[in-house]
Amino acid sequence: MDVSARNKLPGQVKEVKLGQVMAEITLKIGENEVVAVVTKTSAERLGLKVGDEAYALVKATEIMVGKD
Repeated sequence: MDVSARNKLPGQVKEVKLGQVMAEITLKIGENEVVAVVTKTSAERLGLKVGDEAYALVKATEIMVGKD
């Protein structure tokens, strides 16, 4: 897979919630989780299911960084 996004985070699908139009996908990435909302059609086309290896691809004009 070759994409323009600079941030490609490998993880495992933890949860898939399908709605009528949209789907909420939770990826476990290390000790963290990332939640993405995609169209139901896209989630079904990708065949996403719990346990699958997948990537969170982040392409944003703004990303905040915090520190304790």
